Amino acid sequence: MIYGFTAILGKLISLPADQLVWYRMLIAVITFYFFLHLKKTDLSISRKQFFKLFGIGLIVAIHWITFFGAIKISNVSVTLGCLATVTLFTSLLEPFFFRKRINAVEVIVGLLIILGLYLIFRFETRYSLGVIVALISAFLGGLFTVLNKKMVMHQTASVISFYEMLGGLTGITIYLLFSGLGNSPLTLPSPTDFTYLLILGIICTAYAFAIQVDVMKQLSAYIVALTINLEPVYGIVMAYFLFGETEHMTGGFYLGTTIILISVLGFPLYDYYLRKKK
Repeated sequence: MIYGFTAILGKLISLPADQLVWYRMLIAVITFYFFLHLKKTDLSISRKQFFKLFGIGLIVAIHWITFFGAIKISNVSVTLGCLATVTLFTSLLEPFFFRKRINAVEVIVGLLIILGLYLIFRFETRYSLGVIVALISAFLGGLFTVLNKKMVMHQTASVISFYEMLGGLTGITIYLLFSGLGNSPLTLPSPTDFTYLLILGIICTAYAFAIQVDVMKQLSAYIVALTINLEPVYGIVMAYFLFGETEHMTGGFYLGTTIILISVLGFPLYDYYLRKKK
């Protein structure tokens, strides 16, 4: 539910996507630091782990920039509908990184997701660029989910999250400095935007991100991605009531999104049925 509210905040905040993510990561880094300091958590990690987490942080940063960029190009509903494809990308990436066999059921779910995407593309051509950017974001979301699954085996979730946020913040800072040569690279947020950014950075990022990484000790990256795919359900419903006409889509969009959501949410029910049967 917290992740579902993230898209709403992205729509409400008037800052460009890259600056929005910079503020989000800055607030998250500060929040994580104070949390770890209060817990007296040891932040020392090996140089190899540092560079790995730094790199994953850059992926997270680009994932968020493309996510908020897609919202600003199209709308909340289109972005969240396409973000459900994180499951498809995770099902393809996880066997590659963990040398597992590809699950036939996951492939079927992936094909159904592609069908849902086709319907969204078919009936929402005015948002084609937004759909493409959202799909890039979904691929990066699947990639860092799988990479975090590997990292959580060797380090605590809060430490992983801190260094990843720090890596992403550093990468965006360098980008903004070079892209804003001769001009101020940052816009100061309005009081309203600042309030939304605090909610986004502390609750929807630091808290939610740490919890997401932590549950990977118990669940596979694929199951975590499936659970996160409830985000479109909450987000689309909230956006419909909050933003009105701008979120009203064609019947084809809702049919495609429904196929995607039934596919990704049906898998854990099927998995539960198989385990109960055994």
